[in-house]
Amino acid sequence: MQIVPSNYIIKPRAQKKIRSFYQNVAKKYKHTYDLNDLVRDIEAAVLSVYQIEKTLLRREPLLARWAGYHMANTNKWYFAYTFDGETVTVVDACHAQNMRSTIKS
Repeated sequence: MQIVPSNYIIKPRAQKKIRSFYQNVAKKYKHTYDLNDLVRDIEAAVLSVYQIEKTLLRREPLLARWAGYHMANTNKWYFAYTFDGETVTVVDACHAQNMRSTIKS
């Protein structure tokens, strides 16, 4: 029987990583990426957190700084988290575009 989490906590570091990624996109593509796009993409990333331990599989972390955490990923985001049987606590996030340069060797 699978234990389904009933609580989710997204730590400020993870929230900041998501926001800053899309704020940088907005700065770079200011003529084609507007506030609606920014809000939509942030909301989608945050909502994907709620699939951790449900439909997103638990994986071994790819980043050295995530040692000791579990990792889950969507097609765009990787999340480092802890799970105590009831609560998923997301401690860090990294966009897939940034994973290549940070993967441990």
